This record gives sequence, C-alpha cells and structure tokens, in this order.
Amino acid sequence: MNRWSGYLLREFAPQCQATPSQRIVRMIDIDSIPMLDLDEDVALRTILEGTATQTGERFFFALVENLAKALGTHGAMVTRYWPQKRQLEALSFWLDGNRVPEFSFDITGTPCERVIESRRLIHFQDRLIEFFPENPNVRGLGLASYLGMPLEDVDGSILGHLAVIDRRPLPEAARVLALFRIFATRAAAELQRLQRDIEIREREEKLGRLVDSAMDAIIELDHANRVTRLNAAAEKIFRCTSEAVVGDVFGNFLAAESAARLSALVQQLSALPEGQRYLWIPGGLTAHPADGGHAFQAEATLSQFEVRGHRFCTLILRNVNDRLEAERKIQSLTVQAEYLREEIRELHNSGQILGRSPSLEAVLRDMEQVAPTGATVLILGETGVGKELLARAIHGASPRRDRPLIKVNCAAIPANLIESEFFGHEKGAFT
Repeated sequence: MNRWSGYLLREFAPQCQATPSQRIVRMIDIDSIPMLDLDEDVALRTILEGTATQTGERFFFALVENLAKALGTHGAMVTRYWPQKRQLEALSFWLDGNRVPEFSFDITGTPCERVIESRRLIHFQDRLIEFFPENPNVRGLGLASYLGMPLEDVDGSILGHLAVIDRRPLPEAARVLALFRIFATRAAAELQRLQRDIEIREREEKLGRLVDSAMDAIIELDHANRVTRLNAAAEKIFRCTSEAVVGDVFGNFLAAESAARLSALVQQLSALPEGQRYLWIPGGLTAHPADGGHAFQAEATLSQFEVRGHRFCTLILRNVNDRLEAERKIQSLTVQAEYLREEIRELHNSGQILGRSPSLEAVLRDMEQVAPTGATVLILGETGVGKELLARAIHGASPRRDRPLIKVNCAAIPANLIESEFFGHEKGAFT
C-alpha cells in the first residue's frame, strides 16, 4: 500500500472478486485507521523472556510464537533458504495459535521472493492478494498484510528470512519495524550459529573419513601416552577395536626399548616451538598386536598438537614386514626374470629340433612319451650331438615347463662334493 501526504489508499470492495470498474476506492486519513496497539517495552520483554534461554530449533519455535503474540499478528515464520532449489524451508511457522510442521515452498510469485531478491525489508501493509493474486497461500489463508526481512550470513549470502503475516492490515509504524529488525538480527545470529555448526560437523565427518580411509595406522595419544583414538588401519594392524583400547597406555603395544624411545621423543617434541613439533622416527618402532601375536617392525612418524591447553600426539605407523616380504618377492622375481632372459638368449633360434632320419624320429617319439610323466630321463651321446637341446625339449613339453630348468655340469663337480652341491651342507661340515 502506498502513502501520499498522510493518506492511505484503501479498498473496501471484496478482495479480488470484483472487476476493476466495480472496485470502490477512496482516500482515508491515515490517522482514522486503528494503529497496532503495541507497547514496545512489553513486546520486547515478551520476546526476550520467551527466547533468552533457548537455542537452535527451540529458539526458533519460541521466537515466532512470541513475535506473533507481541505484534498481534495471525502468524510468524523463520525459514532457511535453499538457493539451488529457490525454496524456503520453515524452521518454525506459527499460525493461528499453532505450530505448522514441515512447511516449505517455492518462492516464485510470493512476497518472500521480493525479500530474498531485494535483500532488504519488505512491507505490504494491506491488500496483499492484489499483489499476488495467483499465490495459493495468500489466497487460501486470506492474508492481507506481510512484513519480511532477509537473514544474512557474515559473507552477505542469504540464509533465510523472518516474516509476520496477518489477515488484517499491518500499518507502517516505526516502533513495529524497529522491534521486528531487532529480532530479525537475533534470528540471523542464531541461524549463522547453526550454519557454523553444520559446517563444523561436515568438516569433522570429512576428516573422520579421511583418517579412517588411510592405509597407515594412525593412533592419537594424550599427554600420558594413553590411546584416545585408532583409525581403521590401526584396528586391523593391532587386532582390536578403538573402543576396547581407549585409555590404555600405548607403551603396552610396543617392545620395551621402543616404548622408552617413544616417551623420550614425546618429551623432545614438547621442547620444540609451535609448528615444528613433528619428526620421523629413524629405524621405526617394534610393536605387537593386542592379542599378543608376533611382533612387527613399523616405520613411524610422530607429531604433537594442543587443543584448549591439552597436549595430544599423533603417531603414524606402517608395518614394514609386508613391505619387506614384497621386496623379497620382487627380488626373487627379478632374479628369475634375469635367468629366463639368459635362457632366451641361449636358445635364440634353437627352439626346434630339425631332422627326418628314422633314428631321430624314434628319439622324438620317445620324448613325446616320457615328457608328460614324472620319470627320470637319461640322455646319452657324444659331446656336441645336442643332449642339452633334447633335455630342453623334454622340459618344454612337460608339466614343469613354467618353472626354470636348472643346468649342472656334473663332470666339473668333485665326487666328494656332489651331496653338498645338490643338497647343501651345514657350516663347518668339512672341517
């Protein structure tokens, strides 16, 4: 509703049901309209007493109820804004003396859209239906007036809005707007606090997932080197749950020398300046599972931090037994690969036995018969006739073809060393 020189434009025809020619419009002195009977001190005290001890969801419940009662309106709401969906979700909606549960709506074509987009207080004093004739809530609730204000975050983004609605006119009054702004600011502060809480919980969840998804064991210790937390990898490596060992001294999971070393390093870190309290533990630590299983060697790093005056340490361990075993396997495979490469070089262009003589064909038939079996084969012949070539052919056709063929020149081994060469010997056996 617009104001001109202290007069109020007022329509007395039925709301939006008459045609423009049927509407009766006249100028009324604004002083003749009953103003909102508001005692600012009483209203302020009502809202303060109703919300002072509340936070979060209960604060918003108390705020809208006491705001509607203090201003004498039919309803009040505080909402959270979802910009991607252009929707407002009511954190609390008080209407006709009752709380409306789970109320949300699209802001398009609503008074709230004006508030969100203009980012300022919007006041429709009367005849709200004329401004929003297609809005089902305005029409369905028979609303005549609306007062709304955006709730902004510290960076200026819109968090939501606070609004009061009424089926009667809500004339402009400085004391009403001032009171409304006070509690819009209070609602914005509480909504900012809730937003920070949500962001903190999200960061904590992400950090928790990051720690639990790490492949290295991560152990958090307090000032007395007691366990305060284990990640999933630490639970696996120590064969226990975090809940079962929280409060236990971590030295119980280490060899005596390693436990003493860890305690000394913790004291050493405490003497370092803030921001430099971290170190690599040369040689690592010797640890063992909680169930008393085999000890293992672990690479380790140690860091220290403080939270509210309390000192904590983070110990990161990596079981090197698995790495050493993997290195041994790699070394073994490397040696085998080199041996096979040497074999390939020796056999280059000599992988086939060529010949059509009856005697050679008889030998090849014997090879085909004996190769699939586990029988011992003796090959006789003069030097240079190809005995080793036949041996390779038998090995290549046998079930052992994927394993290396070991060649030994028996003529070069003294008779008294044959057992030692083939089966090994203990240190000092010959002396």
